[in-house]
Amino acid sequence: MANYSKKEAKAFAQENFKGIFAAGMTPFNDDLSTDENGLRSNLRHWVDDLNISGLFINGKQGEFFSMSLTERKKQFEIVVDEVGNRCKTIMSCSDENLDTVLELAEYAQNIGADWIIVHAPPLYFHSDVSSVLKEYYRYIAERIDIGIAIWHQPDYNYLLEPEICADIAEIENIVAIKYSVDRDRYSRLTEMTRGRLIVSTSSEEFWLENIIELGWQVYLCSTPPFLMQTKYDQRMNEYTRLAIDGKIDEARLVRDSLDPIRLAIKTTRPPDKPHAQQKYWADLLGQKGGPVRRPLLNLEPSEKIIIKEAFDNCELKLK
Repeated sequence: MANYSKKEAKAFAQENFKGIFAAGMTPFNDDLSTDENGLRSNLRHWVDDLNISGLFINGKQGEFFSMSLTERKKQFEIVVDEVGNRCKTIMSCSDENLDTVLELAEYAQNIGADWIIVHAPPLYFHSDVSSVLKEYYRYIAERIDIGIAIWHQPDYNYLLEPEICADIAEIENIVAIKYSVDRDRYSRLTEMTRGRLIVSTSSEEFWLENIIELGWQVYLCSTPPFLMQTKYDQRMNEYTRLAIDGKIDEARLVRDSLDPIRLAIKTTRPPDKPHAQQKYWADLLGQKGGPVRRPLLNLEPSEKIIIKEAFDNCELKLK
């Protein structure tokens, strides 16, 4: 169970939901079974070597959409068991089926996750989603005690406006949002809900500015924390610390020094194979990525050659 009560959820999040959170991959074996040993190895590296503050589990980067309910629960178990109190955990319970969302939420709560996150659901033929989304999150929050993060990006072809998010944030155990929208919208929501909703997005490109200009406390989250860093090269961690300490010019220098790595990752990513490219990059770093499951596509040998060349020349320190 979570180590805070429902009425304490917002205060606990304000105090503890901080730092760099990474969106974990799900490593698969060649036969596409889950690689549990590989997952444990990745977790130890991310937490102990890269000092990542928190892990976002079973998200889109983790290919939750290709996993069974049993596999998703098992991954929750492995993460909680492996990381213990060494970092925070936020478990994605997102699904098109509400019963599945609730079953995963209760399971995450019962095994000791710190928070859960639930993606806004697919909606069809709607001209106004505000009342639907308010009721959706109210219904979920009413049935569990753990702190909940909203997760919204317009991939279902509707946009949840800041004013609606602010209304949803009045719910007792709604504590955060991963808000993948334009900067104007997430900036407005930050000011509207300061002190009661932790706002973040997955853009590493704007993470520094969001610390400096918006006072953000958490990067929530994507794969850069473990694709752009190694045990010997932790510049994302470094510029984050510098920014929080008010050393802005130094932070910008460190942040900008990562441009060759950003460019290498961005320019070698096939538009139809983002997951496969990131998993292969992780493999090159000595982590466990492996293949992707359908409906995703794996890389061709020629694509791997291009990625490997960019990796070798991106100035990321491996030792």
